[in-house]
Amino acid sequence: MSDGIFTLDAEIRTDLGKGASRRLRHAGKVPAVLYGANKEAISLTLIHNKLFQAQSFEAFYSHVLTLNIGEEKVEVLVKDMQRHAFKPIVMHLDFLRIDAKKALQTNVPLHFLNEEKAESIKLNGGHAEHHMLDVEVSCLPADLPEFIEVDLLNVELDQTIHLSDLVLPKGVSLVELNKGETHDLAVVTVKLAKGPKVEDEDDAEAAPAE
Repeated sequence: MSDGIFTLDAEIRTDLGKGASRRLRHAGKVPAVLYGANKEAISLTLIHNKLFQAQSFEAFYSHVLTLNIGEEKVEVLVKDMQRHAFKPIVMHLDFLRIDAKKALQTNVPLHFLNEEKAESIKLNGGHAEHHMLDVEVSCLPADLPEFIEVDLLNVELDQTIHLSDLVLPKGVSLVELNKGETHDLAVVTVKLAKGPKVEDEDDAEAAPAE
């Protein structure tokens, strides 16, 4: 994956309002706002085509991005993205300015590995019931992972993997677990897959004739 998707050019926007936003979109640009780090919020515009290409990668949403705003380079996270209801168009973006020396909290996706290779699933008729698809982490920006792996290879039937079972990169903690042991939530459970219901012989005899 090219690091180019993590660097975007942005311009300061001075023409504000709904009408101005529509004109920007017609010109192939996306309105955005940058805030955080105890600094004043700034209205921005970005080129839609470059942004749309970048946002198609999962890592775009859990990676520290660099915004080139004139001569300034600003490290940010995507906090919110508004899309058109049915057209492939990004309507608006919220960026959070980050401080390299301060821990941040953001969600990163879970990647479930070896689901099809797990003996409990492949041979014993189990299926994986996912209770969550991402987790909120706390770490310094430099330690932020793009995703966290969950290996299901040796998970047995009726076994549940909890947050405390996840293998985390150095310097990364889970926000829920930081709240205490009672927040050790279930991540995924391998359960016996339910087959079609077999009608009991007595029930079949008792059934009224058509």
